[in-house]
Amino acid sequence: MEDWSKIPELAALDSRRHLVRIPPEVDVPLTERVRHLIDTPEFRRLARISQLGLVSLVYPAAHHTRFEHSLGVYRLALLFLKHLFHDERFRVTIRRRDAERLIVTALLHDVGHWPFCHPIEDMQLEGVPTHESFLWTFLEEGSLGDLLRTEWSIQPREILELLNTPDNDARLRLLHSLLSGPIDIDKMDYLYRDSLHAGVPYGRFFDQQRLVASLCVNAAGDGLAITEKGKTAAELMVFARYVMFSEVYWHHAVRSATAMFQRAFYDTYRELDLSKVFRLTEWEFVETLRRATEGRPAWQLIEGLFGKSRVLYKRIVQYHYFDDPEIYGQLAGRSYEWLVKCCCVLCDELSRVLGEQIAHHELLLDAPPKHREIEFHVDVCFPKEQVYRPLSEVSPVVRALAQEQFDHYVKRVRLFGAPHVAPKVRGLAHLRDLILKAIEISNSRFGCQ
Repeated sequence: MEDWSKIPELAALDSRRHLVRIPPEVDVPLTERVRHLIDTPEFRRLARISQLGLVSLVYPAAHHTRFEHSLGVYRLALLFLKHLFHDERFRVTIRRRDAERLIVTALLHDVGHWPFCHPIEDMQLEGVPTHESFLWTFLEEGSLGDLLRTEWSIQPREILELLNTPDNDARLRLLHSLLSGPIDIDKMDYLYRDSLHAGVPYGRFFDQQRLVASLCVNAAGDGLAITEKGKTAAELMVFARYVMFSEVYWHHAVRSATAMFQRAFYDTYRELDLSKVFRLTEWEFVETLRRATEGRPAWQLIEGLFGKSRVLYKRIVQYHYFDDPEIYGQLAGRSYEWLVKCCCVLCDELSRVLGEQIAHHELLLDAPPKHREIEFHVDVCFPKEQVYRPLSEVSPVVRALAQEQFDHYVKRVRLFGAPHVAPKVRGLAHLRDLILKAIEISNSRFGCQ
């Protein structure tokens, strides 16, 4: 059996040497080969890309970077591995080389991100890559790939394989579950870190240490489970995730800013060289969009977000899955291109009713994208009974917040309008009927995309 204690990064956890500190008062161990990776231009670029992008327009302190988050995820990978080394089933399944592969992937998992990546990816526009596929360009062309080969004996493609869900290899699925699953190193870091910097308590109300200490291998041997001692900590993590989406990520003003940015990007992206633009820092990215939209309607949107004065579009109306399932069902999950066309139809209908022109960029429809958040399916191990049970089966909290479709609870369909337009539209008694009419016309003209 291989001795994991010889992995330098795991040994460095307890050495108290060569540390870098990140909030909240956390020391991250840096070995020489880790320092070489984070000092590359590809990784340093993450220090100039904010983790939450547009959220800082609503929560002013949320300016932390993907660089900080990546270091936090790397440290959690070490803590996960250190604990799971004491799980015999994990130890005999995962080799030292697998563990090192996880460590590197945890560190580099966000290198492929560009500024405002998630709002752009949610639109699923033709010709726009995923950040996972864009990562390949950095691994293949830059110095990162050379360092992986020479100092880690890892091929760049092995990083991508682990980030994508491995279908036919139980060992890789087990490793992948540490990176992406109900309880994973990415989620555990960003919930806490985003909450800390946004200045809200919601994402910090779960016990990280207790949760890590409860990790074990599931019955099938291809993913993580928790022991019964971690049940309460897992329930609190479910609630933290729910409230962070509800109060931060899908806060109505954050979604207004997101809708404005998405529309401006949609109106200009075909004219941009995305392979170059996606390599820019956040400030450079914004300046590129400013130049691309100058003299066009989208310029108003970009200036409202990044100009000297913040001017966000106002919420006119919103529809929840449970309050109005008809409109929600008609708009949630539709293609972004279809939503833009539908909104243009709605502008024309409202212009006719109000007797004044509403420009197509002065109203924005915001709806949950096709991609849905991962549901919280994790098993609880009861060692005395030698059984595993789904957490949702033994927890009323999880059954209420995670067993049913998570997105239905926290994501809403909203209509936003420019500040001078919103009050006029909001006051219309039959606005809902006009929206349904616009949907019907759009389905007839453009199909049900």
